[in-house]
Amino acid sequence: MEYIIIIPLIFMSIIIHEVSHGYVAYLLGDDTAKRRGRLSLNPLKHIDKFGTIILPVLLLLLSGGTFAFGYAKPVPLNPYNFKDFKRGTAYSAAAGPLANFIIAALLALLFRLFFHGLDASSVSAAQLILFKSLYIGIFFNLFLGLFNLIPIPPLDGSKVLGAFLSDEAYFRYTAQEQKGMMIFMMLMVVSYIFNLNIISRILMPPVSFIMKLLLGM
Repeated sequence: MEYIIIIPLIFMSIIIHEVSHGYVAYLLGDDTAKRRGRLSLNPLKHIDKFGTIILPVLLLLLSGGTFAFGYAKPVPLNPYNFKDFKRGTAYSAAAGPLANFIIAALLALLFRLFFHGLDASSVSAAQLILFKSLYIGIFFNLFLGLFNLIPIPPLDGSKVLGAFLSDEAYFRYTAQEQKGMMIFMMLMVVSYIFNLNIISRILMPPVSFIMKLLLGM
């Protein structure tokens, strides 16, 4: 039953992540996303069949509703429209994870509002659904934001890091996007085969720490 809340919440979190990239790019002088109609919260303009629908739903089902991850179609950007190529790219890249952290904070505020000091024995079925939905929403947004800040191309973190590199180092580094994707695919396959949970081992400690801070748990 909680999936009725969780799935749309996850979809919108992914979409807001992508729209944030395009909106900040627009503010910095690149109107590519705007011209292509991607500065919209209309899910149909951003849905990637696998990344936005199949992957998060499959992970929710396989994990018993405790874990989800996904992505939308990347918002198109033209960094050559920025006054400062590297800085504009970094700001627009950082906007996605920042949006997820803001969503997590807002959901945590709702969580505290509804459940702070509530006696667990008096929680109704409807409250339990809301509890689980908000909790997973907070977790998902923190995980998505931190995952994207990993400084390996093509993730957002690589573009943020690029702002601190020399021009030569920047172009060499960001040119490794294809290799970066191969590295992640290999990590995922190795993690699955040997049950290593490499990405989770890296991200879960900071995610758990931030969740405790946000929820006061």
